[in-house]
Amino acid sequence: MMLRRILIVAGLSAAMPILATGCGEGKPTPQLAQVKPGSMPEGGEWSAEYYSENLGTIELIAKNGEAAGKWRRPRGDKWAEFHGTIDGNLMKFNWDEYDVGGVGPNTHTKGKGYFVYTHPAGENVDDVLEGQIGRHEDEVGDEFKAVKQRNVVPDLSKIGGSGASDIIGGDWHENDESGKPEKPTSPNK
Repeated sequence: MMLRRILIVAGLSAAMPILATGCGEGKPTPQLAQVKPGSMPEGGEWSAEYYSENLGTIELIAKNGEAAGKWRRPRGDKWAEFHGTIDGNLMKFNWDEYDVGGVGPNTHTKGKGYFVYTHPAGENVDDVLEGQIGRHEDEVGDEFKAVKQRNVVPDLSKIGGSGASDIIGGDWHENDESGKPEKPTSPNK
């Protein structure tokens, strides 16, 4: 019996270097977008509200080569904020997305992404953002297309939350009672 234990332990010891080599210690190389900046289409303007079937409403404000924005998913269960830099018709950005009404570390996701601003051919067409959002350090991942909304001024305050106090899209303080408070009464009455 003792010999059997020694052989098992010896066998495990011999297998450890093999197991360890399969568990690489380096981080995977981030997947970067293989897109090059181009000229901004004539009359194109980054600052606007856009709509995407998978990202939802996107509010974007750009100034001096910098951009800030937010999106709210179509179901209203997630919202994100992003910040990036603009080079011609290309914006690369970092994003943070939050679950509405969620608490804990699994309610926050982050990553990188890019938008390419285009003006489709034809008459009376809307400008478009096309791109991808990746998780963590990746710039690529989920593809999307967003259509610029006409005559809508972007407003970052339309989207967001205050974190864990959001309950089904609203904050607790929005449910406060109105009216004049009643005077306290004695518990003996």
